[in-house]
Amino acid sequence: MSENKLAGQFFDAAIELLRRVRDEEAENIAAAGSLIADTVAGGGRLFAFGAGHSSLPAQDVVYRAGGLGLMNLLAVPGTVGVDVVPATLGSALEGVDGLAGAVLETSPARSGDLLVIISLSGRNQLPVEMALSARALGLKVIGVTSVAYADGTRSRHSSGSYLKDHCDLVLDSKIAIGDAELTAEGVDAPFAPASTVVTSAVMQSVMAAAAGELAARGITPPLLRSGNVDGGHEWNARVFAEYADRIFFRHQ
Repeated sequence: MSENKLAGQFFDAAIELLRRVRDEEAENIAAAGSLIADTVAGGGRLFAFGAGHSSLPAQDVVYRAGGLGLMNLLAVPGTVGVDVVPATLGSALEGVDGLAGAVLETSPARSGDLLVIISLSGRNQLPVEMALSARALGLKVIGVTSVAYADGTRSRHSSGSYLKDHCDLVLDSKIAIGDAELTAEGVDAPFAPASTVVTSAVMQSVMAAAAGELAARGITPPLLRSGNVDGGHEWNARVFAEYADRIFFRHQ
């Protein structure tokens, strides 16, 4: 099988997943946009969290041209990317009891805020504890996960529960267990993961829904513009000034 054919098959698989999520999760995506709009309108702050590769879609909505300027990354040290050495440390930290609670308690997050938690499997200690701790603090929690993992794997949290069990709203990415879309003769393992493509699209669709909902309520969405467009930096400076008390990626 030629490499070009496999490349095309990956695009086909990703497109089909995107279509499924668009059609099957439309109502939940709209609801997520409304929750974010409620938070912005009510003076709350927005946070996104993900560990390992699930941190990539979270990072993609923070300080993003065309995105909401109020979205902040809730980072757990050592789990945000593969820059930590050894990279396997990040995976190990996802099983550390108490880590999520400690991070939340020392973060700016407070009652009335909203946290989006991204975890493909939703089975590890860190995302489950993060959801539990966030709701205990009075935050709204949106979970972005693959619900299939709850049916086909065992939870690693002491409660036996999954991320999906501790959210105000769940968005199902529809990714199959194992996160590999292709198989081929001569290739020993499944390959070509699509979770980042799909989950990033889900996150951007939620941001779009939130912007539309805010506008429908007569509230100007606090969107950022590209710094590579004339006037972009000046535009963003006004957003930063207006919402300085809700933006945390510009200062410690």
